[in-house]
Amino acid sequence: MERHSLPDDHGTYGPGQDPGQGPPRARGGAPGSLGSAPGPARRSGSGAARRSGPGRGRRARVVAATALVLAVAAGTVVAQRAGLPPFSDGCDGDPVRLSVAAAPDIAPAVRAAAAHARAERVTSDGHCLDVRVSERSGADVAAALGHGEDPDYDVWLPDSSLWVEEASASSGAPPLEAAGSVASSPLTLAAVPRAAKRMGWPEKTYSWPRIAASSAEDGAVRVGSADPARSATGLLALTRIQNAASAGKGKKGDAETAAAAKLLAERTAPGDSQVLATLPRDTSGAEMGNPKRNQALLLSEQAAYAHNRAHQGAPGLRLFYPDGGLTLLDYPYTLVDSESLGTERSRAAIRFQTLLGDEPGRRVLARHGFRAADGSAPAGLARRAGARDPQPYRADAAEPPSARSVSAAQGMWTITVQSARLTLTVDASASMSAPVPGRDGQSRMDVTKASLIQGLSQFTPDDEFGLWDFATRLDGGHDYRRLVPTSRLGDRAEGGGTHRDELTSAFSGLAPIPGGATGLYDTVLAAYKDAHKTYTEGKFNALVVLTDGANEDPGSISRGALVAELKRLGGERRVPVVAIAVGPDADAAACEEIAEATGGSSYRIEDPAQINAVILKAIMAAGSRAG
Repeated sequence: MERHSLPDDHGTYGPGQDPGQGPPRARGGAPGSLGSAPGPARRSGSGAARRSGPGRGRRARVVAATALVLAVAAGTVVAQRAGLPPFSDGCDGDPVRLSVAAAPDIAPAVRAAAAHARAERVTSDGHCLDVRVSERSGADVAAALGHGEDPDYDVWLPDSSLWVEEASASSGAPPLEAAGSVASSPLTLAAVPRAAKRMGWPEKTYSWPRIAASSAEDGAVRVGSADPARSATGLLALTRIQNAASAGKGKKGDAETAAAAKLLAERTAPGDSQVLATLPRDTSGAEMGNPKRNQALLLSEQAAYAHNRAHQGAPGLRLFYPDGGLTLLDYPYTLVDSESLGTERSRAAIRFQTLLGDEPGRRVLARHGFRAADGSAPAGLARRAGARDPQPYRADAAEPPSARSVSAAQGMWTITVQSARLTLTVDASASMSAPVPGRDGQSRMDVTKASLIQGLSQFTPDDEFGLWDFATRLDGGHDYRRLVPTSRLGDRAEGGGTHRDELTSAFSGLAPIPGGATGLYDTVLAAYKDAHKTYTEGKFNALVVLTDGANEDPGSISRGALVAELKRLGGERRVPVVAIAVGPDADAAACEEIAEATGGSSYRIEDPAQINAVILKAIMAAGSRAG
């Protein structure tokens, strides 16, 4: 039987070399060697520079000058080892400093490029570039920027545009200017040799849904993933699985995706480096058969490349490239608050980006396992990562998933894996008895009840639900009442059956209150306080408010006071309000303002039959922001 060997330490290949790729390229130096000269990265970015006083600035220049001399000397060796041109003549004045926060996978390559810039005395407006690189995950930076933290870096280089879009969506983030991608790496299914053989590598190809379905079969290969809440690799893979599984299948596809998410959740790790640690550490039977060890991973090609180049006795990885085009991590080079950087640093940032895109920069990135920004791969890179024909690793890049589909995948992950804790608050004012056009005389309340009962079937026994209704004249001096306390759907109810049964019965019993008006504001505040007080850690907590009118209680709290109180109560216990305005008389503006104050979302619908779909959609959207 023909054996397919991974490259040895000299870049040569065993039997099974792909025809048409030409002879293997000799290695120009280990990936780590290009990043060794600069030493540890210093967080001396834009934030620090802006706050420096005159004395500190002078000391910084002295230290920088000394560091530059050392870096140039060390960088000469780096450049010679990397096969780069020798450094050029000196440059004028003090160097221009630039701080880059880069994703952990690309940071070593960026450090190597920075070392080359110092060794070559690359200039911007006559000043040498002094680029310092720190490692920070995209999820951490997006969260910090979204919370208004002052960045201590001038350039952000995450592994995916997903993080830039997430940070930009927050009002607390500084202006972010994506200046283009500097590299890319496609997503793969990376399997250890024994598992790859069982899966038919390299001849057999897989679609995204088939990858998910195969992991659920008896005796299936154990597939792990980086956490989609913290990893672009995991999130993009989950989005592709959901999009492909749901195409033309509706609820059946959603169920399949949810099942796949449940399985993946059992074998997730925060990021690529952590999930790689879940693979067998050697080829012994004990390690390969250990049920706690993953046999395959949803992984970037670059991560597989780095693993195979430094596996140190661990099994090498073989790559499957899912059908439908390459799904790429795109590494967007992003300027952070470029106006505050000033002209000098802004131009230096663009100069460094140009260096990464020039031939020396492309060579450095390729030696670290990265493709070009358009997805094209240097000869031999995919093979070193574990690819073989006929896997479609030469395929064109697929269209990036839409923001809506990414948000849906994030929300689905939140409510499927994390479980939900929802309090439903339903308008029971007299107007809910109005007939719904085209519904054969059914009232708004009739259609609302049916939609809620139908939607309940989409949640698991671990999800928690409670029910309130509200109207003036409902419960003495209150506009609201708690009908069913919030509890697990699978819990046993006092009268027999489960909490799900109890809630279904309560839905069926909902009825408009004759003469009752809409007591919206007091109800929202009371229900929010209750949800906030009974917040459950480890679950997605939310308050869902359904109303067909505007607040009609003259003695209630004002809208402005309500919004201010909701913002004050927020804190670490984040309970987004999902507000659904039903019918033409609902106060959509109030719903929007209430939802926005809690980080939630609002929707306006005409037909209450849409409530089921809208609740799920709204929870997913709120869940994606919570993650």
